[in-house]
Amino acid sequence: MKKGIVAIVGRPNVGKSSLFNRIIREKKSIVEDTPGVTRDRIYGTAEWLTREFIVIDTGGITLEDQPFAKEIKVQAEIAMEEADVIVFILNHQEGLSDEDKMVAKILYKTKKPIILAVNKYDKKTSDFDQYEYMSLGLGEPILISATHGIGTGDLLDSIIHQMPSHEEISKDDKTRVSIIGRPNVGKSSLVNSLIGEDRMIVSDIPGTTLDAVDSVVKVNNIEYTLIDTAGIRKKSKIFQNVEKYSYLRSLSTINGSDVVLLMLDASVPITDLDTNIGGLAFEEKKPIIIIANKWDLVENKEKEILKKEEEIRAYFKYLAYAKILFVSAHDKTRITKIFTAVEEIRTALDKKIKTSVFNEVLNKAQLINPAPNFNGGRLKIYYGAQVEAYLPTFVLFVNNPDYVHFSYKRFLENQIRLQFGFEGVPMSIIFRERK
Repeated sequence: MKKGIVAIVGRPNVGKSSLFNRIIREKKSIVEDTPGVTRDRIYGTAEWLTREFIVIDTGGITLEDQPFAKEIKVQAEIAMEEADVIVFILNHQEGLSDEDKMVAKILYKTKKPIILAVNKYDKKTSDFDQYEYMSLGLGEPILISATHGIGTGDLLDSIIHQMPSHEEISKDDKTRVSIIGRPNVGKSSLVNSLIGEDRMIVSDIPGTTLDAVDSVVKVNNIEYTLIDTAGIRKKSKIFQNVEKYSYLRSLSTINGSDVVLLMLDASVPITDLDTNIGGLAFEEKKPIIIIANKWDLVENKEKEILKKEEEIRAYFKYLAYAKILFVSAHDKTRITKIFTAVEEIRTALDKKIKTSVFNEVLNKAQLINPAPNFNGGRLKIYYGAQVEAYLPTFVLFVNNPDYVHFSYKRFLENQIRLQFGFEGVPMSIIFRERK
């Protein structure tokens, strides 16, 4: 399920990063009194009233001729373009400025829901002229102190109220398939082969694709939106601002995908960067298919395939559920299997297991492999059931959730996958004490 996106914008030194850290409940953004510290958009995940959403911290938009001013403005504009809701933050201690009015003019053009937040309002007894801020034409302001947490609950309530519903966010009925990976693994070549035309610019020079590009293809009367993303590099190697934008847009693309294709270059060893990129999709709980591309460059294919699969499984232990496909985008070998795998995932996501059948599998699993002693007791599962959720989610009622060892949870997950065919999709098992 795609999460809503909230962008925090404003001029420098109004407290955007402090508010960002407060909302996501961790110190991810650098907070200093020096204007312009946050130069790039920073993403974080937050939750309020059981609703998860992504928050973007942006660099301050400024009129002054300062280093990176132009780049920061572009960053903020991209963030606003991606956002479902925009929080425009002002500094109460300094009042309205010409820069605030300039930012307001930019916001008018977005036609997005805008929440006006007046920060650094630390004393309730201090004078406050709300009509001064309402003159911006962006509605009634919300008074907050990001540092002390004053008013942030009201702000979050307003964000959730103005956030589009899940149905509105996910209104595209096509299956959205994003293709991610490091530069030069053949993402654009694969898209070209799948859609049967040279729509993407294909080059041996890493980094040719600098933005996410959508292509629609119809297979067996099912429409898919294929999204080719820019190759993700190590953060330490991202020098050009345009590449920074591409990296962050790739993250946003993953969030909006139904299925993620993680592309590897099968002709060379796997790198830590490959595993880090896969982790981005894993953290977003996306169904993943691992695509080992450039298989045409590998000699002794029959001999090497098992060795390569072992290497992939060793590097991607956290993606044990993901299917691996060996393809050649250049020769168009085995690429049609990708759509078959995507449809298997769609079927798995729609699968509903009868409670009686599910409990039979649970009982057999406990007979085959009883739970070990852990934390001073042994786990006993009384019964379980699948609950409504985008991803397969099961609730197991037990004597004590503290007795669950991670290895036994993994065993149960493997048994459920084996019996019911949930290959390729993340799964959630929740243990609850039976009262």
